Amino acid sequence: MRSRFSAFAIGDRDHILDSWHPRTRPRRLVVDDGIQWYRLDVESASGGTPFDNTGEVTFTAHYRADGERKALHQRSRFERRDGRWVYLDGTVEG
Repeated sequence: MRSRFSAFAIGDRDHILDSWHPRTRPRRLVVDDGIQWYRLDVESASGGTPFDNTGEVTFTAHYRADGERKALHQRSRFERRDGRWVYLDGTVEG
């Protein structure tokens, strides 16, 4: 989760796509370069241990866009694939 947030913050499209599950990965990724991601608050996590194959993270990602502070609150699901965690999907909340 944190590596994906960092990738969005620095615009690392390759890492974002590489850390996305192939079943749900978009063919093309559009990243808004006008957004400045600056803080990630992980609110809860379930699963994701060395003994799990799935995990879920609820977080708020804070950003600036058009001179305003904003936040994205999301519950994301991850799946272990070939020994590494990949983003499966997410639901925006609030």
